[in-house]
Amino acid sequence: MHGSPHGGTSAGAAPGCGLRRITRRELIAAYDVLLLDAYGVLLDADGPLPGAADLLADLRAAGREYYILTNDASRTVPETEAAYRRKGLDIPAARIITSGSLLPGYFDRHALAGRRCAVLGPAGSRHNVAAAGGVPVDVTADADAEVLVVCDETGYPFLETVDAALSLVWRALDRRREIHLLLPNPDLIFPKGGGRYGLTAGSIALCLEAALQLRHDGPAAPAFRRLGKPHPEMFAEAARRAGGGRMVMIGDQLETDIRGAIDFGIDAALVGSGVTRPDDPRTWPVRPTCWLPSLADPNESGAGDLV
Repeated sequence: MHGSPHGGTSAGAAPGCGLRRITRRELIAAYDVLLLDAYGVLLDADGPLPGAADLLADLRAAGREYYILTNDASRTVPETEAAYRRKGLDIPAARIITSGSLLPGYFDRHALAGRRCAVLGPAGSRHNVAAAGGVPVDVTADADAEVLVVCDETGYPFLETVDAALSLVWRALDRRREIHLLLPNPDLIFPKGGGRYGLTAGSIALCLEAALQLRHDGPAAPAFRRLGKPHPEMFAEAARRAGGGRMVMIGDQLETDIRGAIDFGIDAALVGSGVTRPDDPRTWPVRPTCWLPSLADPNESGAGDLV
């Protein structure tokens, strides 16, 4: 194992090495700071997943720092805190980092304050954009928008609004006007529970990009700037709040949770309760440091390593 600038111990499991099984209590003992994905790790659309409330209780009892890192951009942080509490998870707002909460820093870095922003998402998405300094406008084909922000798949008539978003971008480009495309939530799917899955904002952005490439081919085709996991901003904010210590990311999606953690230089634990199923880790595009079948059993030891 080797060190990293962010307190991790490895850059992922080496190809061909066994993927060690670990329990939640072993994770708590091994790391100072635990970063937790929300959907697929702690809860799904039906409520908390097995072991989620126990994990939070164990973290509090051990005095460990922990943060929820969620690509959700549909709510403000206080709304997210309230939503978790309604589902039985008591997580203070100070421990919640959403992709929507990263917007003020992004708007500042890219000088977007005061710009007219067409926002796909519910009221919480528009509040996040307004809090960042943007000026939300209605998503219509003739909207005079300077920024298109795709936050969520809910909160609007889906097909009509996505069509309008495509049209307003196309019109801006035809008039040779610059338009900034922003995707706070790069997730393509999310687990709904009971074996059901749903498309989310990242899939909408892929559709729009594919359509725009029909006229603007190759390098000239406009693309969304992606903000949430696996990109570094969310991990950097967690590291800033934690103030140091060995960190591990616990997630269910290889391309967002696991890849983001490994690229940031910290360890990553894959939990088997969400999107990724541990069928054949040799085919995975990125390898986590270890894996948990679920959060439910705190004590079962590592007799279930993967190849």
